[in-house]
Amino acid sequence: MSGFEGARRRLVETLQQGGVRDLNVLHAFDVTPRHLFVPTGMRHRAYEDAALPIGNGQTISQPSTHARYLELLRLTGRERVLEIGTGSGYQTVLLAQLAAQVFSIERVGALLERARTAIRDAGVRNVSLLAGDGTLGWRDYGPYDAILVTAGAPAVPAPLFEQLAEGGRMLIPLGDRSEQILTLVTRRGEDAERRDIAPARFVPLVGAHGWPPATAQ
Repeated sequence: MSGFEGARRRLVETLQQGGVRDLNVLHAFDVTPRHLFVPTGMRHRAYEDAALPIGNGQTISQPSTHARYLELLRLTGRERVLEIGTGSGYQTVLLAQLAAQVFSIERVGALLERARTAIRDAGVRNVSLLAGDGTLGWRDYGPYDAILVTAGAPAVPAPLFEQLAEGGRMLIPLGDRSEQILTLVTRRGEDAERRDIAPARFVPLVGAHGWPPATAQ
Protein backbone atom coordinates (compact mmCIF):
# COMPACT_ATOMS: atom_id res chain seq x y z
CA MET A 1 0.00 0.00 0.00
CA SER A 2 3.04 2.24 0.14
CA GLY A 3 3.11 5.25 -2.13
CA PHE A 4 -0.54 6.20 -1.66
CA GLU A 5 -0.53 7.50 1.91
CA GLY A 6 -0.01 11.13 0.91
CA ALA A 7 -2.77 10.99 -1.71
CA ARG A 8 -5.10 9.36 0.79
CA ARG A 9 -4.40 12.06 3.36
CA ARG A 10 -5.13 14.75 0.78
CA LEU A 11 -8.46 13.04 0.06
CA VAL A 12 -9.34 13.16 3.76
CA GLU A 13 -8.48 16.87 3.82
CA THR A 14 -10.70 17.40 0.76
CA LEU A 15 -13.57 15.65 2.53
CA GLN A 16 -13.07 17.80 5.62
CA GLN A 17 -13.06 20.96 3.53
CA GLY A 18 -16.26 19.72 1.89
CA GLY A 19 -18.03 19.60 5.22
CA VAL A 20 -17.50 16.06 6.51
CA ARG A 21 -17.29 16.34 10.30
CA ASP A 22 -17.61 12.78 11.65
CA LEU A 23 -14.09 11.84 12.78
CA ASN A 24 -14.84 8.12 12.56
CA VAL A 25 -15.91 8.50 8.94
CA LEU A 26 -12.78 10.50 8.13
CA HIS A 27 -10.63 7.86 9.82
CA ALA A 28 -12.29 5.13 7.72
CA PHE A 29 -11.23 6.96 4.55
CA ASP A 30 -7.73 7.44 5.94
CA VAL A 31 -7.19 3.71 6.47
CA THR A 32 -9.03 2.30 3.44
CA PRO A 33 -6.88 1.72 0.32
CA ARG A 34 -9.19 2.93 -2.46
CA HIS A 35 -6.56 2.10 -5.08
CA LEU A 36 -7.27 -1.61 -4.52
CA PHE A 37 -10.86 -1.10 -5.65
CA VAL A 38 -10.29 0.60 -9.02
CA PRO A 39 -8.88 -0.95 -12.22
CA THR A 40 -5.09 -0.98 -12.38
CA GLY A 41 -5.04 1.60 -15.16
CA MET A 42 -7.02 4.03 -13.02
CA ARG A 43 -4.97 3.78 -9.84
CA HIS A 44 -3.24 7.11 -10.39
CA ARG A 45 -6.71 8.67 -9.96
CA ALA A 46 -7.79 6.51 -7.04
CA TYR A 47 -7.74 9.31 -4.46
CA GLU A 48 -9.44 11.99 -6.50
CA ASP A 49 -12.90 12.95 -5.26
CA ALA A 50 -14.38 11.51 -8.43
CA ALA A 51 -16.45 8.57 -9.62
CA LEU A 52 -14.46 6.07 -11.69
CA PRO A 53 -15.51 3.18 -13.98
CA ILE A 54 -14.96 -0.31 -12.56
CA GLY A 55 -16.29 -2.44 -15.43
CA ASN A 56 -19.60 -4.19 -16.14
CA GLY A 57 -21.19 -0.78 -16.73
CA GLN A 58 -20.69 0.18 -13.08
CA THR A 59 -18.76 2.91 -11.31
CA ILE A 60 -17.18 3.46 -7.93
CA SER A 61 -18.90 6.52 -6.46
CA GLN A 62 -16.97 9.65 -5.57
CA PRO A 63 -15.66 9.54 -2.00
CA SER A 64 -17.62 12.61 -0.91
CA THR A 65 -20.83 10.75 -1.82
CA HIS A 66 -19.80 7.76 0.28
CA ALA A 67 -18.86 10.07 3.15
CA ARG A 68 -22.25 11.77 3.16
CA TYR A 69 -24.10 8.44 3.29
CA LEU A 70 -21.89 7.11 6.06
CA GLU A 71 -22.42 10.25 8.13
CA LEU A 72 -26.19 9.91 7.75
CA LEU A 73 -26.12 6.36 9.15
CA ARG A 74 -24.42 7.56 12.36
CA LEU A 75 -22.67 4.24 13.01
CA THR A 76 -21.05 3.66 16.40
CA GLY A 77 -19.01 0.51 15.73
CA ARG A 78 -21.46 -1.95 17.28
CA GLU A 79 -23.88 -2.38 14.39
CA ARG A 80 -24.72 -5.22 12.05
CA VAL A 81 -25.06 -3.61 8.60
CA LEU A 82 -26.54 -4.90 5.33
CA GLU A 83 -25.28 -3.37 2.08
CA ILE A 84 -27.29 -3.85 -1.10
CA GLY A 85 -24.91 -3.58 -4.07
CA THR A 86 -21.32 -4.48 -3.23
CA GLY A 87 -19.99 -2.95 -6.44
CA SER A 88 -16.23 -2.48 -6.16
CA GLY A 89 -16.26 -3.34 -2.44
CA TYR A 90 -14.84 0.05 -1.44
CA GLN A 91 -17.92 1.22 0.42
CA THR A 92 -18.15 -2.26 1.96
CA VAL A 93 -14.73 -1.78 3.54
CA LEU A 94 -15.57 1.75 4.69
CA LEU A 95 -18.62 0.28 6.42
CA ALA A 96 -16.45 -2.46 7.91
CA GLN A 97 -14.33 0.24 9.59
CA LEU A 98 -17.45 1.77 11.13
CA ALA A 99 -19.58 -1.24 12.14
CA ALA A 100 -19.14 -4.59 13.89
CA GLN A 101 -20.26 -6.76 10.96
CA VAL A 102 -21.09 -6.05 7.33
CA PHE A 103 -23.15 -8.30 5.05
CA SER A 104 -23.13 -7.29 1.39
CA ILE A 105 -25.08 -8.59 -1.62
CA GLU A 106 -24.17 -8.15 -5.30
CA ARG A 107 -26.10 -9.49 -8.29
CA VAL A 108 -23.24 -9.21 -10.84
CA GLY A 109 -20.98 -12.22 -10.28
CA ALA A 110 -17.88 -10.73 -11.93
CA LEU A 111 -18.07 -7.61 -9.74
CA LEU A 112 -18.53 -9.70 -6.61
CA GLU A 113 -15.44 -11.79 -7.28
CA ARG A 114 -13.28 -8.73 -7.91
CA ALA A 115 -14.66 -7.14 -4.75
CA ARG A 116 -13.96 -10.32 -2.78
CA THR A 117 -10.30 -10.20 -3.82
CA ALA A 118 -9.92 -6.48 -3.08
CA ILE A 119 -11.58 -6.80 0.33
CA ARG A 120 -9.24 -9.67 1.20
CA ASP A 121 -6.22 -7.68 -0.02
CA ALA A 122 -7.33 -4.78 2.19
CA GLY A 123 -7.06 -7.11 5.18
CA VAL A 124 -10.70 -6.76 6.22
CA ARG A 125 -12.24 -9.74 8.02
CA ASN A 126 -15.65 -8.61 9.30
CA VAL A 127 -17.39 -8.75 5.89
CA SER A 128 -19.58 -11.52 4.46
CA LEU A 129 -20.54 -11.51 0.75
CA LEU A 130 -23.48 -13.05 -1.10
CA ALA A 131 -24.25 -13.33 -4.81
CA GLY A 132 -27.94 -12.77 -5.42
CA ASP A 133 -30.99 -10.52 -5.51
CA GLY A 134 -30.36 -7.72 -3.04
CA THR A 135 -34.05 -6.77 -2.87
CA LEU A 136 -34.64 -10.02 -0.95
CA GLY A 137 -32.07 -9.12 1.68
CA TRP A 138 -30.19 -11.75 3.69
CA ARG A 139 -32.57 -13.12 6.31
CA ASP A 140 -30.08 -15.49 7.90
CA TYR A 141 -28.20 -12.68 9.63
CA GLY A 142 -30.96 -10.14 10.27
CA PRO A 143 -32.26 -8.04 11.80
CA TYR A 144 -29.88 -5.26 10.78
CA ASP A 145 -29.20 -2.02 12.60
CA ALA A 146 -28.56 -0.26 9.29
CA ILE A 147 -29.20 -1.05 5.63
CA LEU A 148 -27.51 0.88 2.82
CA VAL A 149 -28.98 0.51 -0.68
CA THR A 150 -26.76 1.67 -3.52
CA ALA A 151 -29.31 1.63 -6.37
CA GLY A 152 -32.57 3.45 -7.05
CA ALA A 153 -35.82 1.69 -6.12
CA PRO A 154 -39.46 2.46 -6.97
CA ALA A 155 -40.39 1.79 -3.31
CA VAL A 156 -38.83 0.39 -0.15
CA PRO A 157 -38.47 -3.39 -0.78
CA ALA A 158 -40.69 -5.13 1.78
CA PRO A 159 -38.09 -7.82 2.65
CA LEU A 160 -35.51 -5.15 3.48
CA PHE A 161 -37.88 -3.29 5.78
CA GLU A 162 -38.79 -6.58 7.47
CA GLN A 163 -35.09 -7.24 8.11
CA LEU A 164 -34.51 -3.81 9.65
CA ALA A 165 -34.23 -3.84 13.45
CA GLU A 166 -36.54 -1.70 15.57
CA GLY A 167 -35.11 1.81 15.39
CA GLY A 168 -32.84 0.71 12.57
CA ARG A 169 -32.04 3.02 9.67
CA MET A 170 -32.17 2.37 5.93
CA LEU A 171 -30.66 4.76 3.40
CA ILE A 172 -32.22 4.21 -0.02
CA PRO A 173 -32.72 6.25 -3.22
CA LEU A 174 -36.47 6.23 -4.07
CA GLY A 175 -38.00 7.34 -7.34
CA ASP A 176 -38.06 6.37 -11.00
CA ARG A 177 -35.33 4.70 -13.03
CA SER A 178 -33.42 7.91 -13.79
CA GLU A 179 -33.93 10.21 -10.80
CA GLN A 180 -34.54 9.55 -7.13
CA ILE A 181 -34.67 11.18 -3.72
CA LEU A 182 -32.15 9.84 -1.24
CA THR A 183 -34.36 8.80 1.67
CA LEU A 184 -33.60 7.87 5.26
CA VAL A 185 -36.11 5.30 6.54
CA THR A 186 -36.27 4.53 10.27
CA ARG A 187 -38.28 1.57 11.54
CA ARG A 188 -40.83 2.37 14.26
CA GLY A 189 -42.67 -0.88 14.90
CA GLU A 190 -44.47 -1.73 11.67
CA ASP A 191 -44.29 1.87 10.50
CA ALA A 192 -41.59 3.54 8.41
CA GLU A 193 -40.55 7.04 9.39
CA ARG A 194 -39.22 8.70 6.24
CA ARG A 195 -36.97 11.70 5.79
CA ASP A 196 -36.04 13.03 2.35
CA ILE A 197 -32.36 13.94 2.18
CA ALA A 198 -31.49 15.13 -1.33
CA PRO A 199 -32.04 14.47 -5.05
CA ALA A 200 -29.94 11.57 -6.36
CA ARG A 201 -29.22 9.61 -9.53
CA PHE A 202 -28.43 5.93 -9.18
CA VAL A 203 -28.57 2.91 -11.43
CA PRO A 204 -31.86 1.01 -11.05
CA LEU A 205 -32.23 -1.53 -8.25
CA VAL A 206 -32.95 -4.72 -10.19
CA GLY A 207 -34.74 -7.57 -8.47
CA ALA A 208 -38.00 -9.15 -7.36
CA HIS A 209 -38.84 -6.10 -5.22
CA GLY A 210 -37.18 -3.52 -7.48
CA TRP A 211 -37.12 -2.96 -11.22
CA PRO A 212 -37.34 -5.91 -13.66
CA PRO A 213 -34.11 -6.48 -15.64
CA ALA A 214 -35.66 -5.47 -18.98
CA THR A 215 -36.42 -1.94 -17.76
CA ALA A 216 -32.97 -1.47 -16.21
CA GLN A 217 -31.17 -1.15 -19.52
